Amino acid sequence: MVDRWGRLIARRARLVLVVGVLLVAGAAAYGVGVFGALSQGGFDTPGSESARALEMEREAFGNRGADVVAIYSDDDLAADDPEFREAVAEVVQGLPADAVAQVTPYYEAPPEAGLVTADGHAAQVVIALDGASQDDFLVSYEEVEPLLEADGLRTDVAGSYAVYSDVNHQTEEDLQRAELISLPLVILLALVIFGSAVAASMPAMVGVIALVGGLGVVRLLTTVTDVSVFSINVVSVLGIGLAIDYALFVVSRFREELARLPEDDPDASRTAIRITLATAGRTVLFSGLTVAASLASLLLFPQMFLKSMGYGGVAAVLIAMLAALTILPATLVLLGRRIDGGRMPWRRGRPVSVEDDHGRWAALARGVMRRPVTVLALTVVLLLVVASPFLGVKWGSVDHRVLPDDSPSYIAAEKLADFGGETSRAGVVLTGVDDAAVQSYVADAAAVTPDAAAEVTARDGDTALVGVTWPGSSQAEASLDLVRDLQAIEPAAGEALVGGITAETVDLLASVGDHLPWMGAVVVLVMFVLLFVAFGSLVLPLKAVVMNVFSITASFGVVTWIFSDGNLSGLLDFEPQGFLDATNPILMLAIIFGLSMDYEVFLLSRVREQWDATGSNDVAVATGVQKTGRIITSAALLLGVVIGAFSTSGVVFMKMLGVGMLVALLIDATIVRALMVPATMKLLGRWNWWAPAPMVRWWERYGFREEIAEPAVQRQPERVP
Repeated sequence: MVDRWGRLIARRARLVLVVGVLLVAGAAAYGVGVFGALSQGGFDTPGSESARALEMEREAFGNRGADVVAIYSDDDLAADDPEFREAVAEVVQGLPADAVAQVTPYYEAPPEAGLVTADGHAAQVVIALDGASQDDFLVSYEEVEPLLEADGLRTDVAGSYAVYSDVNHQTEEDLQRAELISLPLVILLALVIFGSAVAASMPAMVGVIALVGGLGVVRLLTTVTDVSVFSINVVSVLGIGLAIDYALFVVSRFREELARLPEDDPDASRTAIRITLATAGRTVLFSGLTVAASLASLLLFPQMFLKSMGYGGVAAVLIAMLAALTILPATLVLLGRRIDGGRMPWRRGRPVSVEDDHGRWAALARGVMRRPVTVLALTVVLLLVVASPFLGVKWGSVDHRVLPDDSPSYIAAEKLADFGGETSRAGVVLTGVDDAAVQSYVADAAAVTPDAAAEVTARDGDTALVGVTWPGSSQAEASLDLVRDLQAIEPAAGEALVGGITAETVDLLASVGDHLPWMGAVVVLVMFVLLFVAFGSLVLPLKAVVMNVFSITASFGVVTWIFSDGNLSGLLDFEPQGFLDATNPILMLAIIFGLSMDYEVFLLSRVREQWDATGSNDVAVATGVQKTGRIITSAALLLGVVIGAFSTSGVVFMKMLGVGMLVALLIDATIVRALMVPATMKLLGRWNWWAPAPMVRWWERYGFREEIAEPAVQRQPERVP
């Protein structure tokens, strides 16, 4: 199929290029408006207990949560001074009724509410926003926030939605900075790798196409479903990163095949592109499908944030794949030998190198295969040691510490300590209860811990709202345990639903735990199907999954050691939270699994070529590693630059995602591909290519085998006993 596509592009290169450019231009024009169509929230769990509690609380009493905390202070004026109070009252009176459900200014609250500091120079106004979801609350917050500035007083705004808003704005700034850093570096490194200005521009060209095309697809998706603003980060990382990888694979193979053909052959570029697409193009196709399938598993989760990452990731990967199989090869056909135009000084006068079957990478593979048990044992032990911190991981969700310490909501959150320390709250909605049942629940709630206080804050017939407060961070392990204890209380009558920020985190963790096995099963099943269709073996997919597990768990160990335990926090400029955001490992799992398969498919494609040609497992492995070692290392370096740029993010969970992906990428491109894969394939021998006889017959008839225009003389492979 890919071979036939190569023949079509060879014949109709100009037409393919013109159509492709028009489509990219349309996607760019349409995708510009994507930012105004994206949702801001998406961290809640639809249908969960906390979501139902919020809905019932809103229906019965309106929203009464402490969504926004405005802190007013002055070094000279005290909160009870008329000038101070009048400035705050003017702000309160000017708040829009359609965005605010309830306002509690300090001057209307009892002293025991703790809304004034001990020295009297700072006071709070607590605001409950209007809305039915996190996204609604963020929209309300964006309307309220500009109106909170009090004349003559210092104003700081704290609360979860202030944090969410700052995270969104910081993420947009980080995205722009990362792209400005990564693209020039990618072009410079590509110059070093290719030694030619024209060839070096190809990865950047495909990367830009993948980015603008991905944005266009995401905007199209917003017309039928909610998509989080954070999806743009995935579009940028994966769109640019994988486009660079795919362009590197295709351009390298094209130059290699072109160098084999006579200089005076007028059809050289067409012949080269047919062979390139039948080989490297086939690899790109299967890589794109496997990465997209891995990211599509995020759609199994109910959280809009995770779904959005799946939408953005799949869009970026498929656009990168299509660009590498259409616009890029059409461009290469038209360029022909001019692909080596603008040679760098160190490459002038030197022919394009063609990888032979011998070299440093082949020597490394043969060295590994001489002592496969020793190499495999040492690498497995090393990766398990690196992964070991993950055994003690703790989970949480977003709070102000994910932001840089100079962010407005971070500064405001730290100032809350002046009011007697950080306090967390849960709102429990009781339905179908009488007075005795309410009082019984209040007593039980207050008894879950000596530090908790519980009181009825609203009552309407047989529905009551009980507020439970306790000292400490809403994301601390003790807070999560306290909410679980609240959820376990059986009311004397009716039903109790626990809501609040901590309850949302508890429900998020439960949801992730419930859906993770299904995600794993779907990803593994799809990988088995795709890799079997590509290589005709059931053993190779199993080996690939096992290798990926090692690299992924090692990266999880590193991010736990850094971001949960706090090591290297000074170097990386963040404040450790003592836990990992529960959604990040899920994203890492989907992205890293897909990226690992990218290099696995590329390596195994060349190994399969040699296996079909020689029937020798050792020769196939050594030659495959030799022919892909430099390209995989170069691709990992370029992709590492893109990912590394995102690890400079000021938002901790984006920084963690970047660092985790970078670590997994380096492990995968070095330890796994250069050491573990050759050692494992040596030990398996002919069993690498095993599948049940009926499946072998099916694959020989329908499998996606490479059909090179000028195939090597083949030997009959040895049969597996």
